[in-house]
Amino acid sequence: MFLNDIYRPEFIKVGLEAEDKEEAFEELVDQFCHAVKTNARKEILTAIRERESKMSTGIRQGIAIPHGKTPAVDRLYGVLGVSKTGVDYDALDGKPVYLLFLILAPEKDAEKHLKVLKRLAELLDNPQFYTDLVAQNTPQDACGIIKKYEDILIH
Repeated sequence: MFLNDIYRPEFIKVGLEAEDKEEAFEELVDQFCHAVKTNARKEILTAIRERESKMSTGIRQGIAIPHGKTPAVDRLYGVLGVSKTGVDYDALDGKPVYLLFLILAPEKDAEKHLKVLKRLAELLDNPQFYTDLVAQNTPQDACGIIKKYEDILIH
């Protein structure tokens, strides 16, 4: 499974307007619900909030990977939010977050979920990936950056 297969343009929000974590969750879930035409907004938000209440998913400078497992989705999905101004996220380092890689998975799909987390971690080890992704202005361009760096990683 490749990240550009789950973080497709319809699941990417460039110019995230959220100022805090809760607004970011709502904006990303709204993007997802609109793209897949589902009314499971409340169930998805609950799953993300429950996971986040255990520990912040703001994992490193400028990056958060919120995630949730819920029966409201039938397969693994990724929703990317790119903020130009930063989101007050209560991140572990106390700094704003500019990239939010939301992962939604069915409750019984732990293996794929972990593979996505591993691949994201590998890409995020390259500081240029972060810089290039934050600089994008369209979902298509952001998707292209993910594909470019993933191709570099696997070749």
